[in-house]
Amino acid sequence: MTGTITGGGAAGSRIAPVRRIRDVLRTRILAGVYGTRPLPSEAQLAAEFRASRNIVRDVLTLLRTEGLVDRIPGVGTFVVSGKAVHGLDRLRGLAESFGTGPARVVNQVLLADAVPATPAVAERLEVEAGTEVIALERVRMLDGEPLSLDASYLPADVGRPLLEMDLARNDVFVLLEQELGLPLGAAELSIEAIAADRTVADLLRVRDGFPLLFIERLTYTDSGRPIDLEFVRFRGDRMSLAGWLHRTPDPLPNHSSPERG
Repeated sequence: MTGTITGGGAAGSRIAPVRRIRDVLRTRILAGVYGTRPLPSEAQLAAEFRASRNIVRDVLTLLRTEGLVDRIPGVGTFVVSGKAVHGLDRLRGLAESFGTGPARVVNQVLLADAVPATPAVAERLEVEAGTEVIALERVRMLDGEPLSLDASYLPADVGRPLLEMDLARNDVFVLLEQELGLPLGAAELSIEAIAADRTVADLLRVRDGFPLLFIERLTYTDSGRPIDLEFVRFRGDRMSLAGWLHRTPDPLPNHSSPERG
């Protein structure tokens, strides 16, 4: 079957070039190089990368499987949709990260209510277990398609005023700072890859087992109070994470001088 790459034999010999060419084309697609134009033809790509057309077909099959391109017989291969890029270089809400507003990002609010804090939530927000906290659950829509499922927990004194505000068209970060006067300072962040289970697949319009990016983020005010605990599930085909990382030398270990005999 075209596009099936196995280890060993003739197909196995194609793995490395397929991987390399796929990565180059994938980077171009996400950078918007092709726009609404079709990708170069198989013959053009084969000549550019000095590869066989079978290798190019394998590459295009992988990109199609990932949902980045679609092939229209007799017309060409087109970019289906670029991924949204969420910056990790500073603390930002979703709409802030894309430099956009309610024209593109809309929230489908599934839950906005007071609930008792579970022990895990209470520990992170530094409140007593069973204390009332405000729970928000939203499907974040980008350009009319689901991008993520967000579950947020906030202390009651902070979250309760949000229940009277427009949660469908505003980032919580913006509401906290601009409406409640609570400047944010920093956040703890963890990221992992998970598969969509049946409780989220329908909400994100994907199949069971679809790849998701799972982010847990605990945001603090500039005075150091934990104020917003989030569990965010991003669709892996619609979101990528990017940042600018500086390398600084690690402090030299304190080695004691060896004793002389």
